[in-house]
Amino acid sequence: MMIGANKQDTASPCREGTQIIYAWGRDAPALDLPDEVGFKVGGDSPIQYIVLQVHYAHIDHFKDGRTDNSGVILHYTTHPLNKLAGVILLGTGGTIPPKKVVHMETSCPITENKVIYPFAYRTHTHSLGKVVSGYVVKPNNKWIELGKRDPLTPQMFYPVTNKVPITYGDILAARCTMENIRDRPTFIGSTNEDEMCNMYIMYYVENDSPLKRKYCFTQGPPLYYWNQQLRNIPDKEASIL
Repeated sequence: MMIGANKQDTASPCREGTQIIYAWGRDAPALDLPDEVGFKVGGDSPIQYIVLQVHYAHIDHFKDGRTDNSGVILHYTTHPLNKLAGVILLGTGGTIPPKKVVHMETSCPITENKVIYPFAYRTHTHSLGKVVSGYVVKPNNKWIELGKRDPLTPQMFYPVTNKVPITYGDILAARCTMENIRDRPTFIGSTNEDEMCNMYIMYYVENDSPLKRKYCFTQGPPLYYWNQQLRNIPDKEASIL
């Protein structure tokens, strides 16, 4: 960490190949994986290290020298599992104009010849998020909801709405409905003065390796919207709880 005159800058903990396998926020309860499902770490797995980051909204409590003991408890086994877990993170860039409601949207096709079984999802925005929704879009333009939630509730991995297998040719899609009550534009960024639009999909594969693709990002508004590529959009349902 480098501390400048007016701000604190951080760098990525790894040069390349990073992937998110778990995230937690807003006093959420713990995550329990389904039976016989786990993340493979070490050996011939692409995951060789686990790095923990803690993000603080404010550091006022630490200015007088107080410290913190935040952390994550991991449970592991050396017993081989035939259901390996993975996470794909859907998100956007973009800008939210002042005093506007904006849809930040992303979509990506599944291009690997695998079947993944989604079992949990997690939403994340900062203070302007109202609803985050995620879908799988089938080749016949049928939209199947994977999850939808107010992102300002406890940010844990919740069970998916529909446990539908996802395979080659399907499209993953996510939308964050944002309401900017500020008098200035708000940009995607890492601080609480910025915004984020994230939808995590946790899944497993059977007797296979997880997807090579770990991220699905678009430029977001005003450069990308669902209607540029997708049809039969559940426009109303995707933005209400």
